[in-house]
Amino acid sequence: MREWLEYAAAWVGVKSLGLLPRPAARFAGASFAAAAYAVRAPLRRAAMFNLGLAFPDWSETKRKRVIGRMIQQIGWMAAEFSQFPKYTRDNIERIVVLDGFENFDAARRRGKGVLFLTGHMSAWELAPFAQALYGHPLHFLVRPIANRRVDALINHYRCLSGNRPIEKNKSARSILRILADGGTVGILSDHNTVLEESVFVDFFGIPASTTSGLARIALRTDAAVVPGFLSWDSARRKYRLRFEPAIELARTGDEEGDVRENTARFTQTIEDYVRAYPDQWLWVHKRWKTRPPGEKEIYPA
Repeated sequence: MREWLEYAAAWVGVKSLGLLPRPAARFAGASFAAAAYAVRAPLRRAAMFNLGLAFPDWSETKRKRVIGRMIQQIGWMAAEFSQFPKYTRDNIERIVVLDGFENFDAARRRGKGVLFLTGHMSAWELAPFAQALYGHPLHFLVRPIANRRVDALINHYRCLSGNRPIEKNKSARSILRILADGGTVGILSDHNTVLEESVFVDFFGIPASTTSGLARIALRTDAAVVPGFLSWDSARRKYRLRFEPAIELARTGDEEGDVRENTARFTQTIEDYVRAYPDQWLWVHKRWKTRPPGEKEIYPA
């Protein structure tokens, strides 16, 4: 029964927002996100604590202001997601503009595949969707949602533009095959990772448990690692999908050292974007939750 209720809620939410014109859907999404955040004390505590770690010199007022804009971004993403069936190659430029696409194109033309390094910035679900509509579909790593019907609904929307999911726990062989064929794989690399799959690199000056998989795959395949991040451009009233030049990989012959160094480079790129757009990153996630063995918890109980 619970599974059916979750599915019904997700279906009604997505479909209801999708019936609205985009401006109304964005207003409704932002309003719902603000209401949901207001009643979830753990999310409020995590966001404020994270901003205190990252920007210790900020006032409480400034942190709250940044969080308010972040919540608006999350609500807007829900609205954009609901509008996916309406977006086409003919109208996507009204929503998302590409910036630095020559960087992605140069990496793609190397012929060894592209690892699309990204994070939970702004309406992050819109980034790969728009990229596919612009003519460059990709595969993306996903962690399956426990409710299978909700998982199927979400992935149906994600794939409307031609993208394809790869289940995270069964990804290695699929990624290697896609890259060998010159394809693109999108990987969100800015969340806390379990100890067995991670290395510790600095994020805002604090060691953070970070996936080592991206660096290991890049070193093995020589695929180009291209950072790409979505941000809301308030002056243009559009989203901007910016591609940076491929990150040069460290190759010293020390595999574990190279994995750590390259992961640090990837993470620094993410941090640079978060610093540039602090109100568009997902601060409610406990990024520093996993600690090195023997080190005490950062987050209060």
